[in-house]
Amino acid sequence: MATISEHTGPTARVTSRTQSRSNTRLSRRMIPSLLRHALLITIGAAFILPFIWMLGTSLKTNQQAISYPPEWLPHPIHWRNYPDALDAAPLLRYAWNTTRICLIAIVGAVFSNALIAYGFSRVEWKGRDAVFVIVLATLMLPFQVTMIPLFLIFARIDWTNTYLPLTVPAYLGNAFFIFLLRQFFIRIPRDYSDAARLEGATELRILWDIIVPLARPALITVALFQFLGSWNDFLGPLLYLNDERKFTLALGLANMQSTYGLSQYGQIMAAATMTVAPVVIAYFLAQRYFIQGIATSGLKG
Repeated sequence: MATISEHTGPTARVTSRTQSRSNTRLSRRMIPSLLRHALLITIGAAFILPFIWMLGTSLKTNQQAISYPPEWLPHPIHWRNYPDALDAAPLLRYAWNTTRICLIAIVGAVFSNALIAYGFSRVEWKGRDAVFVIVLATLMLPFQVTMIPLFLIFARIDWTNTYLPLTVPAYLGNAFFIFLLRQFFIRIPRDYSDAARLEGATELRILWDIIVPLARPALITVALFQFLGSWNDFLGPLLYLNDERKFTLALGLANMQSTYGLSQYGQIMAAATMTVAPVVIAYFLAQRYFIQGIATSGLKG
């Protein structure tokens, strides 16, 4: 028995030391991970806090909304703000106007940018790279720089107070969308295109039958970006729309806020919640494709 204990004692001590070292290494690995997760949770909470406040305020009475100290939870819940907001402003009409603009712009953005990106990524032609650099250079021009020239052009051709200035440019390409789709198209093996060309397929047929099905995540990402841009656009409708019946949600919400101000704070927050809800729903529905489209397009950090 003594002999067995003499041999088992050192072995047990070695095992204990090995386990303690592995636990120490594990703890050292877990600490940075915990810190990263804590930082991400803090940043996420900071971003989601205004939405929680907006949703809570939309269910408060006006006295609760402006009370001090602030009350985060409505008590009692005042659902009446939502039908009152629909009665105070024609939000359903604004939502329909915005939806029409978004749908038309999404179709144009997906079609035109896919076609242009295919030409920059899969077709060889003289000066292609130089033209692509020029296209990327337009990203440095903010909308405020081209705002007045564009307005003068659209006013000259009598497009003001119509939806044409808000939808037609989507059919003319967007530098960021072209870059995103080009990066995705480059990753698709050329063997597919070469095999289709040997079978006599045209470039448009290759784009539609081969590239588009394989590039679905990137195309959905473009559609999501275009939807967000058109749905949240305020400056464009403010410039080109004069008839209140043609207002979008962003413009109608700003008009409602300037009309009622703090007198109907709960109704304004209810209208803002209804305006933001489709954006949140669209993002969560397309989140998987959005992440995949960004990660496989060379844009990940």
